[in-house]
Amino acid sequence: MTVSLTASPRPATPSGAPRTGDRSARRFEALAGAAMASPAVVLLLVFFVVPMVLAFGLAFTNAQLISPRPARFVGLDNFTRLFGDTMFWASLRNTVYFGIVVVPVQAGAALILALLVNGKVRGRNFFRTVYFLPVVTSMVVVSLLWRFLYQPDGLINRIISAASLGHWHGTDWLNDPSTALPAIMFMSVWQGVGFHMVIWLAGLQTIPAELYEAAAIDGATGWNRFRYVTWPGLHWTRTFILVTITISAFSLFTQISVMTQGGPLDSTTTVVFMAVRTGYEQHATGYAAAISLVFFVLVLVVSAIQRFLTREKS
Repeated sequence: MTVSLTASPRPATPSGAPRTGDRSARRFEALAGAAMASPAVVLLLVFFVVPMVLAFGLAFTNAQLISPRPARFVGLDNFTRLFGDTMFWASLRNTVYFGIVVVPVQAGAALILALLVNGKVRGRNFFRTVYFLPVVTSMVVVSLLWRFLYQPDGLINRIISAASLGHWHGTDWLNDPSTALPAIMFMSVWQGVGFHMVIWLAGLQTIPAELYEAAAIDGATGWNRFRYVTWPGLHWTRTFILVTITISAFSLFTQISVMTQGGPLDSTTTVVFMAVRTGYEQHATGYAAAISLVFFVLVLVVSAIQRFLTREKS
């Protein structure tokens, strides 16, 4: 009798049934992914979701920052008071004015710089670094620096006086209601243009070089190459840039707080600055929450309109 020494084959795993080892590996990967994501999720909950829920609840109360009396539900009284507040409308006008000017100017200047440093020129890495330096500098530091530059005896007025041969000595930029907000606009564009230049540059480098070669063979001019190759290729980039610049412009606060404190004559007060001053200086937490809620809806509507206007048409 012959005895076979060959090991009998292992029973086949039923079709579609995962093995125990595979299930353990997948469970370990899921736990590892959850552990890695948990710090970000906790931070998102603590600093975004919870404050948003609290702001929504406080907006309908008469809560005070420091008060022995508990908050009381007042319904829409805060919003009725807000829409009848002339300071709110002045702040909203300043905010919209700042956004209307800064968004196209900063986006356009950043695109021009990106086109310049995207070419094959000597020292382009140096210029990229120089243009990006203000971005990595704290906004508080930049605001303090420009506040000194804008003083009546500051560097800007000295340059103006020297360039005009002493015929014009400039003005007190931050203490004049007609020049305070434009001065902050100029400083904000200078500070943020480098960041959006990098985003434009990233978008430019995703456009295939073959498209430019084909356009050059067809005899397209530089403007036509930009119009029919570069600009369509930057569709998603410009959508992202317009939305981010708009949100940043509408959230104007640091420059105002450091440079003008909302003055002179409330000519630089913005919605965010008004909300912070109302909540922390006047201790009207409920009213400040109502301002923040209206500001949130305003930014959401503007961003949705921008997204609709810049959508990709079939």
